[in-house]
Amino acid sequence: MRHGKKFNHLSRQKGHRAAMLANMACSLIEHKRINTTVAKAKALKQFVEPLVTKSKEDTTHNRRICFSYLRNKYAVTELFREVAAKVGDRPGGYTRIIKLGNRLGDNADMAMIELVDFNTLYSGGKKEVKKTTRRGKAKKAEGAAPEAPAAETSENNEATE
Repeated sequence: MRHGKKFNHLSRQKGHRAAMLANMACSLIEHKRINTTVAKAKALKQFVEPLVTKSKEDTTHNRRICFSYLRNKYAVTELFREVAAKVGDRPGGYTRIIKLGNRLGDNADMAMIELVDFNTLYSGGKKEVKKTTRRGKAKKAEGAAPEAPAAETSENNEATE
């Protein structure tokens, strides 16, 4: 029985599964997006997100914990330098899974998993809008601007008459 066993075993033994997830995580950190099956993408998301959270605080202890999972010093370096700098203000949800359809050979569900802040199509324009405007300030600014020209035009009309 599999009571209380929450994670997906991916039809692999523990050592093979750990090595596969470590290799996929290193590829994801290096290339910022990879294509894989939906089941592997979901398992990789659970594997990578705690590591990205640890990379926000650059300490020797956190680097050693991430290295014990990833087993690649170049991936750990890039995780703590580039990835941590981009996701420093994000509270979670560092990866996105986009379903791509079925693979031709065996009809497996395919997906693309990517790091959210590195996709300029989805997050590039939205961040700038969020930083520059707020609803409360935007309404006040819009409301004040039309009133002033209307008052000036009525004064000008009175002066010409």
